[in-house]
Amino acid sequence: MSERQPAEWMCNLDERIMELLKREGWATARHIERTMRMNASEGRSYERLRMLTYAGLVAPIFEDSTMYELTSEGQMYLAGDLDAQNQPRPNPHVVCK
Repeated sequence: MSERQPAEWMCNLDERIMELLKREGWATARHIERTMRMNASEGRSYERLRMLTYAGLVAPIFEDSTMYELTSEGQMYLAGDLDAQNQPRPNPHVVCK
């Protein structure tokens, strides 16, 4: 496995969320809040899921779903085979409305 290459907008919670999605297959923001040992509220988890969705690293299981899964790009990122800096850069003012 290569070293992961996060984008400058990413935070530690983003990687923990993606690792959880890889391990469990899918999750909701509420499940992330209850499962994470980090201080991640449901609202904060949802915000990070939206940012990661915009960047193409996670995606809702189906349109308008609150259940998210890891995309192939997210799997590549976790394996160290994708530089997240090359993914679309989320705009928090647009993504987190």
